Amino acid sequence: MRKIPAELCVRCKASKYLCGLQYCPIMERFRSFLGVLQRIDVKEKKVDGSSPPSVLVGERGYPKVRLMFNVPPNIFGDEAKNYENPSGWWGRQTLYDIIRYRSGLLSAVKTQEITDPWSLYEKEISISAISEKPVRYDISLLSTPDVRLKFDGIVMPRGPSAPAQEIKINDNSSPSKKLEKLIFDDMRASEAIINAYLNGEDVYKLTSAMSLGLLGLKKNRKLVPTRWAITSVDSIIGSYLLSKVRENTRWIDSVEVYHASYLGNYFHVLLYPSNYHSSWIEIWYPFSLWSYETTIVELNENYWGNYDFMDGGYMAARLAVLEKMNRDRTQSGFIIIREITKEYYAPVGNWHIRETVRKAMENRIAKFDNLSDAIRFVQSRLKDQKVDLFSTNVISTAIKQRKIEDFFK
Repeated sequence: MRKIPAELCVRCKASKYLCGLQYCPIMERFRSFLGVLQRIDVKEKKVDGSSPPSVLVGERGYPKVRLMFNVPPNIFGDEAKNYENPSGWWGRQTLYDIIRYRSGLLSAVKTQEITDPWSLYEKEISISAISEKPVRYDISLLSTPDVRLKFDGIVMPRGPSAPAQEIKINDNSSPSKKLEKLIFDDMRASEAIINAYLNGEDVYKLTSAMSLGLLGLKKNRKLVPTRWAITSVDSIIGSYLLSKVRENTRWIDSVEVYHASYLGNYFHVLLYPSNYHSSWIEIWYPFSLWSYETTIVELNENYWGNYDFMDGGYMAARLAVLEKMNRDRTQSGFIIIREITKEYYAPVGNWHIRETVRKAMENRIAKFDNLSDAIRFVQSRLKDQKVDLFSTNVISTAIKQRKIEDFFK
C-alpha cells in the first residue's frame, strides 16, 4: 500500500482527512478488483471458486429482486471462509482487511421473483447459502464485471459484479442438521428462528435462511431482502429474550459499566437497577462516515418493547445486551453509548455492532452506586469532551425519573 497526495482526494470519495495520514481505501479497493479480474476467464466469462458462503438478496425492484452470489475467483475450500466471516473477523481483521476481502469477491447477479424461493431450493442454490463450509460454484457470466464497489450501512460492501447466465453448485452443501430440519417444518418463521437460535444456530445463518425463503409456513415463504432479514432476525430473537428477561425478578445491585471497541467504534454499556428500559445514544464525530460535524442520535425503548423508531444498529446492539441479561437471569435498565470516529471511514455492516457489544458484555470496567456517577465516568472517557451526555434527553430522563438511591431504601 502507498500514501497518496492530497490533490488526489478530488478523484475519489474518501474523506479528506485520510490523505497524507492513511492509505487511500479507494485505490486499494481497485487494486483488489484488478486481482479479481485477473482470476476470471474474461474471454469465456467463466468464474470458478468457493463461496464462503455468501448470497445476498437486494431490495431494488421489489417484488422482483436481485440475488448476488459472491465468490472469490480461484479461491477454494477453507481459504474462502475469510471472505465473509463476521464472528471470526472481530478483533483480528482491520477495516482495511475487511474491505479488501469483500472487494475480492465477485457478485454474480440473477433476478428472481420473491414468491418463487422453491426454484432456488430445487437447484440447491439457497441451501448452499446456509452451508457450514464453503461451497464451490461454477458460474457463467453474461458480461464482463462492473468494477464499482457498492457500500451499504447494514450489509457488507461488495466487489465487482456481473449478470449471471448460469450458476451451478459443484459441492455438497452442508447445513446444520437442526437448520436443515426446520426447512421441512411447516411453522411460522419467528418460531423457526427462535427454535434454531436456542439450539445454537448463529444469527448469520438464520439471516441467510430467512432471506432465501427457507423458513416459515410453506405457503407463505418468500425471498426477503438481506437488509430487512438482518434487522428482522435481531428483532425476533431480541423480542423473545425480552419476554424472558421481564420474567426475571432479580435486579442487579449497582450500576455496571461495560466497554469494547473495534473499527473506530467505541461502545459503553451501562446497566442499572430497574425494570427493563433501554436507551441508545450514537455520537457521530466530524469526518466519521456520513458526518462532517458532531451529530447525536437518541432512541428509547420502554418496558413493553415499544421503541421510538426502527434502527438496525440499535437492534443488533440490543440483542447482545439481552443475551447477557438472559444468561445472568437478571432484569435491568440499560444505556448503550456508541461513538463513531473518523477511523470508521467505510461501512461494513451491522455485524460489527452486534459482535462488539457482545464483547463489551464480557468486559465490565467499573461499578457505581448511582447512575450519575457512572455517566460522569463514561463522560470522562469520551473522545470529545465537548459532548455533554447530561444534556441528552436519554440521560436527563433516566436520572430525573427516579434517583438510583431509591432502589436501596
